[in-house]
Amino acid sequence: MSTNLPHIVVLIGPTASGKTELAIEIADYFKTHIHNIDSRQVYKSMDIGTAKPSKNQQKKIKHFLIDIAEPINPINVKQFQEIAQKSIKKEIKENNLPFLVGGSGLYMNSITKGFFVPDVPPQKHLRGQLEKLGQRECWELLKNCDPITTKNINFADQIRTIRALEVFYVTGKPLSTQKVQKPPDWKILELGLDRDNLKERILQRTKNMFFSGIVEETKHLISQYGSDMPILQTIGYREAKDVLNNNLTIDDAIELTTTKTIQFSKRQKTWFRNKNNPIWLNNKNLLKDAIIRIESFLG
Repeated sequence: MSTNLPHIVVLIGPTASGKTELAIEIADYFKTHIHNIDSRQVYKSMDIGTAKPSKNQQKKIKHFLIDIAEPINPINVKQFQEIAQKSIKKEIKENNLPFLVGGSGLYMNSITKGFFVPDVPPQKHLRGQLEKLGQRECWELLKNCDPITTKNINFADQIRTIRALEVFYVTGKPLSTQKVQKPPDWKILELGLDRDNLKERILQRTKNMFFSGIVEETKHLISQYGSDMPILQTIGYREAKDVLNNNLTIDDAIELTTTKTIQFSKRQKTWFRNKNNPIWLNNKNLLKDAIIRIESFLG
């Protein structure tokens, strides 16, 4: 390698762009493992709705940071950062090439760029009060006390909205003013994956989710943990929940989930352009392009 710094490879891209399949091919070629950097795949029993790598895919290539928490116990960015960095450092110590894959820009950058966020433990009573207020009211509260943060998260993202309010009420300072950066001593190659036909891919994946059992998966989650879990308000699960409550038909749920996912993918791409600026892979031969760039990077 060209320097003594540990080398880290990152693959980012919007949802449904094909990161999982490509990552497995890359990991297989370089005989390494995959670190999942997806904010929902960390939770157990959430497989279909998060497009988690299948059991066979996980058997082929070892994945870290998958199924590490119960859905009832949300992991915040700082907790994930600490768990992930510990896992990555272990890979480095074992002389493996850490390979980070995901679409959660904030989670990825907390690791690769060293975002430090306030170490405010979960406030159960406060969270309960905020959840009772409802997402719309919480969003308005956050706009008043921390408008910068509302520009960086989705209106429907109840988990991050409540977390930002929690930090504000505990510390008295907006979350946006408390983030600092201390990048780790790593040499990082960021590869980006995007598709010209992303909308069609999102529609197909959404259909697959609903025909493969996301409604049944949601029903199981509700039976295990209750229907008020914030994670059930995320894209796909919220619509599946509405199907269970006879508020949506399957076709309407697919259409709504597709629309929301396309909107979400646009925000992801904006984030990656503004916060990461990766090397975008050539769609004509993704694997070949990735291999050439990684081999050049490793020296």
